Amino acid sequence: MYEFLKSGGPVMIPILLASVIGLAAFVERLWALRAERVIPRAVRVELLQLVKQGRFDDAVNLCRKGDAPLCRVVEPVLDHRGLARAEVKEFTEEVGRREAAELERYSGVVGIVASVAPLLGLLGTVWGMIVTFDVIKEQGLGQVGQLAGGISAALITTFAGLSVGIPALMAHRYLLSRIDDLILELEEASLSVLDAVIGGAKDEGE
Repeated sequence: MYEFLKSGGPVMIPILLASVIGLAAFVERLWALRAERVIPRAVRVELLQLVKQGRFDDAVNLCRKGDAPLCRVVEPVLDHRGLARAEVKEFTEEVGRREAAELERYSGVVGIVASVAPLLGLLGTVWGMIVTFDVIKEQGLGQVGQLAGGISAALITTFAGLSVGIPALMAHRYLLSRIDDLILELEEASLSVLDAVIGGAKDEGE
């Protein structure tokens, strides 16, 4: 592996660094985007039960104690439960946008690696071909083995760049899909609590 990296020249260093950064960002997002961390099922069920029982203060305390995005999205619903549904939904959507941005954090790093790694590979290939043609200019075409080695070394960087870029692109697409699914689930959870709050308010009014 060391010889392989060495044969690609100095451009292999940023490609290697990009692969490490991309992998670290991907693993971090996988951990952060776990469903039980974003939308804990037990908390969701308990919130709905408290709201249906009219124990709004207990529901608010549960949200404030929790660290999940679900708690932060639902809390405005409970805090503004006396307002009209459209107004409460607007407050919830504002918090939801902030939480969506938080879920997307670092996923862009994986996308950058997916874009930059192949370009770095191409840069290394161009640099290697320039060096090869310089050898041809100075020594002619007699050194066939040396020329073949130079061309091979130049192509290694393209191979390395694509080997990093393609998995990074797939990882980035997966993260975006995962984020979209979680945002939809957050919206559904907040709307279910909102409907329960409104239903409870109507029952109290009657």
